[in-house]
Amino acid sequence: MSGDMLDQKARAATWFRELRDQIVAAFEGLEDSHTTGPLNEAAAGRFEVTETTRASDDGSDAGGGLMSVMRGGRVFEKVGVNVSEVYGTLGEAAQKAMAARGVPGIADNPRFWASGISLVAHMQNPHVPAVHMNTRMFWTPGAWWFGGGSDLNPCIEYDADTAHFHATQKAHLDPHGTDIYPRLKAWADEYFYIPHRHRARGVGGIFMDDQNSGDWETDFALTQDIGRAFLPAFVPLVEQRRVQPWDDADKDAQLVHRGLYAEYNLVYDRGTKFGLATGHDANAVLMSLPPLAKWV
Repeated sequence: MSGDMLDQKARAATWFRELRDQIVAAFEGLEDSHTTGPLNEAAAGRFEVTETTRASDDGSDAGGGLMSVMRGGRVFEKVGVNVSEVYGTLGEAAQKAMAARGVPGIADNPRFWASGISLVAHMQNPHVPAVHMNTRMFWTPGAWWFGGGSDLNPCIEYDADTAHFHATQKAHLDPHGTDIYPRLKAWADEYFYIPHRHRARGVGGIFMDDQNSGDWETDFALTQDIGRAFLPAFVPLVEQRRVQPWDDADKDAQLVHRGLYAEYNLVYDRGTKFGLATGHDANAVLMSLPPLAKWV
């Protein structure tokens, strides 16, 4: 492995950790600033941080990360912000999946390295949308690529919220080329779709995978701006909606919508499948699941 790639891996892993720190601080700030509206007298939520490890077949070091989860706050019912840096040898099933995606040389040399950040927030107030965001870098001896994105998952939809979320993402991506946002938006619409329900799981966002233009710096810069777009796209929606009153019907709608989210993550989500297949901490992989959900 070249010295340049070692440096690039370190830079990517450091960036994901820095983004994690920014988001954790912003979310705890939202808890502190929620002084009017529903649940304002509850204790402000704080993240519990746990180190995670990846299990390897031979017991050797295979990396790990940090799982940060807040439960039962004023604003967030459950939110997880995880970062990881894992490495080792891909199992047979993962090798086949990578080969099917066109990763060169994976059958001959199945070593890998991956780092990223993954976030899912489930909110107390049904008027505040749930949200997902992740970005990652993946390396094998034959290739490297970036992936990730973010999407909004409201149970009660507001056109203004959807417009703000998408406009903020577009503003962050347009400097990389005005064709980027429409392409990643269309990809998100396709990816975050629940075939057995014949519907999207939310109101969309942006998504990419296997991003390798041949220029690592260009692709890393794009990945960083996907991450930078998240807080300004989401936080204003929380600040506006968290003070709205809700009733039992609103909460019921939220729980039913969470059922859709759980179905998607367990059946279709590529990151969930990869994390479980490669031996990462199951609690960290499944932290995206809502605390409560309902099926009708």
